[in-house]
Amino acid sequence: MCLIAIAWQCHPRYRLALIANRDEAHARPAAPAGVDPDDDTLYGGRDLLAGGSWLLASTHARLAAVTNVRAGAAEGTMPRSRGALVRGFVAGRDPSPEFLGELAPHAADYGRFNMLAWDGAELGFASNHPAFRTQRVEPGFHAMSNGDFDAPWPKSGHAMAALKDWLTHAPAHDGTVADDDLAPLFAALADTQPAPDATLPDTGVGLELERRLSPPFVTGERYGTRCSTVVLIDDAHIVFVEQSFGPNGQRLGRTRARLPLDQR
Repeated sequence: MCLIAIAWQCHPRYRLALIANRDEAHARPAAPAGVDPDDDTLYGGRDLLAGGSWLLASTHARLAAVTNVRAGAAEGTMPRSRGALVRGFVAGRDPSPEFLGELAPHAADYGRFNMLAWDGAELGFASNHPAFRTQRVEPGFHAMSNGDFDAPWPKSGHAMAALKDWLTHAPAHDGTVADDDLAPLFAALADTQPAPDATLPDTGVGLELERRLSPPFVTGERYGTRCSTVVLIDDAHIVFVEQSFGPNGQRLGRTRARLPLDQR
């Protein structure tokens, strides 16, 4: 993913709510969100080139997501895929602090990453740039893109504000969430307005590219937003809705699942 906003323990119904955009080369093969063919407890998108996933959930009350960190020139091919971090955590049973802490010896083998890992009880964060570190995520609203956790990037603030506003009006009682109910979240993720130059981060890629990558939704023929995702987790279910896109923002299919939680 390249944009993630989360609400952690901020709502009487949803203990974790997440909205996200994945930006990637359109030529990179991927499967849209669905049940994992090798493990029917897992649900999410799949990278068909290196394996793994950018955002994955489990009926065993687990979820993980990853973004890359933009810091100058691309790194090239690394020994390990960031997507393997996501699948490795969600398919396992280790508590979040333990799993993230054990990444330390080989964290440099992955491309620069930010990772979120929820084990049903705790939400943790890890990154390997500029050096490996982990932290417990405190309850509240948070966001990250291709910089540091909670860095005040315009797109991150935009997504976090949209999630906060949506949850303010979301019912506290259990009930079905229709696609129309999620329309404000997907609209916020679909915003293509570039940020003002004065608010742009400096990630070493030059002003022109910073401008092009500054909106929540990135459009392009070869590279851009490939999918927008909303995940809502209450005490009994995970709602996982994903809208896929092709080159230049062309709308493709939408997938939706309501997964029962088994927290044994």
